[in-house]
Amino acid sequence: MIVRVRRLEAKDKAAWLPLFKAYIAFYKSNVPDDVIEITWQRLLSGQEGVHIGFVAVDDKDTPIGIAHVLFHRSTWSPTWYCYLEDLFVDPTLRAKGVGRKLIEAVYEEAEARKCTRTYWMTQEFNYRARGLYDQMGTKSPFVQYRR
Repeated sequence: MIVRVRRLEAKDKAAWLPLFKAYIAFYKSNVPDDVIEITWQRLLSGQEGVHIGFVAVDDKDTPIGIAHVLFHRSTWSPTWYCYLEDLFVDPTLRAKGVGRKLIEAVYEEAEARKCTRTYWMTQEFNYRARGLYDQMGTKSPFVQYRR
């Protein structure tokens, strides 16, 4: 199977939606449908300060993985940072290089935008993905807090 990564397009919605919902379910979370629709619209808008979407597609141009990124300013740098907020690959196609290709595409976009940091988070128990992440980045010592 040949995998390539491209920007998310309006024609991808029917394939993107189950991937995004499976991603949300993986983290045992719940996102209302109206918020998912807002997210979809934002991903396609192309506006500065709004997420952009990437899809990994197979040789039939069918989405098999997704990555949503946000480019933002930092108080610690005169440049931009790239936050990879969502990354998900169809579970039946894992360990075939799809996640790696998505991260590489994010890195390429971040470099084109002259970002000085690309970062993401995952849960401690996500060992399978962390095996890839350990190869592609450096684990930060920071702890996340929420309200």
